[in-house]
Amino acid sequence: MTTEPKESAQRLAILGSTGSIGTQTLEVVRRHPDRFAVEVLAAGTQTGRLIEQALEFQPNAVVIGEAGYGKVRDALASTDIKVFAGDEALNEVCAFDTVDTVVTAVMGGMGLRPTLTAVAHRKKIALANKETLVMGGLLVREAVARYGTVVNPIDSEHSAIFQCLQGEPEAGVEKLILTGSGGPFRGRTRENLRDVRPEQALKHPTWRMGRKISIDSATLMNKGLELIEAAHLFGVRPENIDVVIHPQSIVHSLVQFRDGSVKAQLGLPDMKGPILYALSSPDRLPESAAQTPRLSLSQIGSLTFEEADRENFPCLALAEAAARAGGGMPCVLNAANEVAVAAYLNEEIGFMDIPALIEQRLEAAGADAVKRGRDLDDLLALDAEVRAATREAIEKHNL
Repeated sequence: MTTEPKESAQRLAILGSTGSIGTQTLEVVRRHPDRFAVEVLAAGTQTGRLIEQALEFQPNAVVIGEAGYGKVRDALASTDIKVFAGDEALNEVCAFDTVDTVVTAVMGGMGLRPTLTAVAHRKKIALANKETLVMGGLLVREAVARYGTVVNPIDSEHSAIFQCLQGEPEAGVEKLILTGSGGPFRGRTRENLRDVRPEQALKHPTWRMGRKISIDSATLMNKGLELIEAAHLFGVRPENIDVVIHPQSIVHSLVQFRDGSVKAQLGLPDMKGPILYALSSPDRLPESAAQTPRLSLSQIGSLTFEEADRENFPCLALAEAAARAGGGMPCVLNAANEVAVAAYLNEEIGFMDIPALIEQRLEAAGADAVKRGRDLDDLLALDAEVRAATREAIEKHNL
């Protein structure tokens, strides 16, 4: 059982509590029980892990997918924890008066609606779900401006930029520079990428991540999604955001200013630091060296950088094109990518079929998609249409 939180503790709704970011967020809560309390836990299918978390942190409520409702309800029947199920419940808990901050760590496009609900109820957002801004960045930005809330990034790259921008005037920014490790296949050509299997693609060289984001890292789509997300988070045009490969994963991103100065944020690859800063900013809470090992540049020895390989990893170039086109095109990109990645993990398609399917959907969507997505219902309709078309192409082997 965790230490009883203070009345002033920040009360969290953690959406995706059983995933990589969710479990690490709970580790941050364990380290700082006087600053953070768990009000809501939400998960999709991992009933056992959710039950364990609920018994430890004693939230007001938990949300689980419909199929797991009975198991979770019965396991928590002797507690005062309320048990809800389904997507609508996920949306509703974000409006609870007892929630201060919503940690959006669910996977994929399902994070958009709960995030918009949380913003409309003036909750602080700690955002780990990049698809929310890729799909509906304009809608989120409009809602944030209307309701006067804040969105703090959890992604290590966006957290780095967020930290570099502290105290800097917006007009002074010339360019954002996102770094990426290059994934497990850095240096390979298209030809020897065709037959790589999912178990190979899931072996990221430096980060411990979920399955979907690990595949995105292997294709470099992750960098493309991060570019679109950064444009919305920081109000920078896509053409003023660059991507460089940095295999050591020590420099998490950089900001170049109009006077030529460049700021970088460095640290060992550990997501608990960005999570903590998203929750505590502008404060920096103390972490012992045992909890968060300190960076030693002399032990690392050297840091290297290289251009991103858009020829052999075309997902990055596809994402950049969708970002420049704007409108509903990033939604098309994201929907096609999610379906293609799921099919690859199921071994229905090959690794290089992922960019082929995405390019096919972007070309089919054309100029009409640029005009769409101005409201949530239309955006979700576009998302559903692209998912169905991508799935149909896979089933018909129309690649």
